[in-house]
Amino acid sequence: MVVELVETLLEGIRSGSRAQMARAITLVESTAPRHREAARELLTRLAETPNSAATNPKSAMRVGISGVPGVGKSTFIEALGSQLTAAGHKVGVLAVDPSSVRTGGSVLGDKTRMNQLAADPNAFIRPSPSAGTLGGVARATTQSMAVLEAAGYDVVLVETVGVGQSEVTVAGMVDTFLFLTLARTGDQLQGIKKGILELADVIAVNKADGDREMEARGAARELAGALRLVRGHGEWAPPVVTCSGLTGDRVDEVWDQVQLHRDHLGVEGLARKRAEQQLEFTWALVRDELAQRLRHSKAVRAVQDDVRAAVLAGDLTAPLAADRLLAAYDTE
Repeated sequence: MVVELVETLLEGIRSGSRAQMARAITLVESTAPRHREAARELLTRLAETPNSAATNPKSAMRVGISGVPGVGKSTFIEALGSQLTAAGHKVGVLAVDPSSVRTGGSVLGDKTRMNQLAADPNAFIRPSPSAGTLGGVARATTQSMAVLEAAGYDVVLVETVGVGQSEVTVAGMVDTFLFLTLARTGDQLQGIKKGILELADVIAVNKADGDREMEARGAARELAGALRLVRGHGEWAPPVVTCSGLTGDRVDEVWDQVQLHRDHLGVEGLARKRAEQQLEFTWALVRDELAQRLRHSKAVRAVQDDVRAAVLAGDLTAPLAADRLLAAYDTE
């Protein structure tokens, strides 16, 4: 059964079947134990594909795109993706959405906000629920990228929800991290936070159109000055540019800076960066798998109601409750 499923998916992915690609991504995103074996076999076979990232680090450009809610990420991505497909690229978009507490599914549904790009035959948009954990983001998104790259998509854009730690997670799985910001919202001051500046490889002040263009340029100058204080000599200095996702103005210039950053990394630097990411991804998989095993442990389920009741009643502290759950797991 597993062999037949994997062969069907492989054939569909390599032939560019969007239905089979969607089915494959659903499989690798799944946390169900019965799907893990098939997902592992599929990913192993995909790694043998000639244009896969595992065998050719130059196969696809992986770009993370983040920014606070309201910065216009979806509008920018649609403008950028449309320009890239017009230039002959195949573009995959993975939108890391927050998960619904009730269903576990995606909340935002970015595909509905990229109508033009969603209809483009050379683009593929996939909202991916974060499954409530950053480990879930790392596992699902990294493996979804492998599916897209094996299908011949040479640009993969990963959009984050822009809520802190998820940005760090996504930055650790892409080649270039693009941070979108705004003028006149105080957001340029948020961008001066050292954490963001350490993550960002390219910064773009979006919505630089009409009356807001001059203000956007001013915000870009402020950020550029802040970057000079934070980044050391000899390091890549993240360029700060302005653009408008709504009109498409200077979006191509943002992409030029992304390509310059990739050139700065070089073949060896890119290979080294991806190798380090694979090592970190290995540990992310270990943590995610341990969490899954803990969740499905019969011994843990046998005591968790008692532990929950004791904690809620104030009879058991959190550290002791954790020890008791882990002790139950260790008995297996």
